[in-house]
Amino acid sequence: MVPTRFGADRDWGERAARPLRLLAGAGARPTEPELAALEAGLNRRDEPAAALIRAIRESPGLTIRDLHRLIAAGPADDVPEIFADFLATVRTPPAWLDNGLLARGAEACRAFGMDAGLVLAYGSLLGGYRTGAALEPLVRTGRLTGGETLRRIKETSIWWRAVTAPGGLAPDGPGFRTTLHVRVMHALVNASLEADPTWDHAGRGLPINQYDQASTLGVFSTSFLLHLRLLGVRVPRDDARAVMHLWCYVGWLLGVDEQWLPHTEKQGRRQLYHFLSYDPPPDGNSVALARALIDMTDEVTSGRRRTYERERALSVSTWLLGRAAMRDLGLPCRPPWYGLARVAANALFSQGLGRLPGGRSLLLARGERQARAQFARWGDTLPA
Repeated sequence: MVPTRFGADRDWGERAARPLRLLAGAGARPTEPELAALEAGLNRRDEPAAALIRAIRESPGLTIRDLHRLIAAGPADDVPEIFADFLATVRTPPAWLDNGLLARGAEACRAFGMDAGLVLAYGSLLGGYRTGAALEPLVRTGRLTGGETLRRIKETSIWWRAVTAPGGLAPDGPGFRTTLHVRVMHALVNASLEADPTWDHAGRGLPINQYDQASTLGVFSTSFLLHLRLLGVRVPRDDARAVMHLWCYVGWLLGVDEQWLPHTEKQGRRQLYHFLSYDPPPDGNSVALARALIDMTDEVTSGRRRTYERERALSVSTWLLGRAAMRDLGLPCRPPWYGLARVAANALFSQGLGRLPGGRSLLLARGERQARAQFARWGDTLPA
């Protein structure tokens, strides 16, 4: 049965997704087989990880902690067969993986500096809240709501840095291990909510499903690159290709079906258009999560600094998402002063300095300083 959320308001979906349809070009609309795959994706889970969770729960001698310790420690002797099989699968890279592209994509992400963080928070994450598609699990688990918001944003930032660190996605690299921890956590949440009698299967499908996982992957890759350019960031074609490759591999590690791993920006734009145009419109979760994100620094700021952080967030969000999206999220629009300030800064640094000999190294060093400064503003220290 197709969940009722699919195509619940086609007029809203087409209006919200129109920019993506135009960017995707001719032939953007989904074919009948693609529509069928979208519908089926709402009732498809990450089966290997789900089987792992079932096996652990059915085996008295095994625990989730054992699996997490094994992921952290790497290969070992006397590993339970179910663990060994899962780890052998993820340690065998897909045939399409190109380590050179992987390294270039990670370096490009680091060179984007503070603009990467702005885009991920106020373009990708906030933009994802515009639809009520995948938000219920976040609310039910207490993730990204209330006082938890800043802590979760820090955790996501640390994961993103691990994924984009030099060698971070090599087997036993920090990004590789952390991504597998995230995959296990997703499977645990899915198993718990699937068993919850209050979960609306007919309306929502599976709690964490292939459709929503693939759509979320798109905001870290396709949407990420689109929004960077709106801030005036220079994204050379080879860097864009490498960034897409990087996130395809991250998606593969997270258990996203191969059919929804976009290897090119054109493919990614087309897929994001399909997802958004058939997503349900915003709901109460959208508004609550959006407000929590805008207010996330309230606990670590006060006075004029608190006002500045909120206004900055609203300004850059208006610039990246547009007024219609801000209305959908129940947020006030602001003049795009901060977005324009980033465009001006990037005209000098990204577009200018980045083109000079040695410019990439300078951008990388600058990005590292900006990351440490951001954590300091959050009242924390960036882990080494």
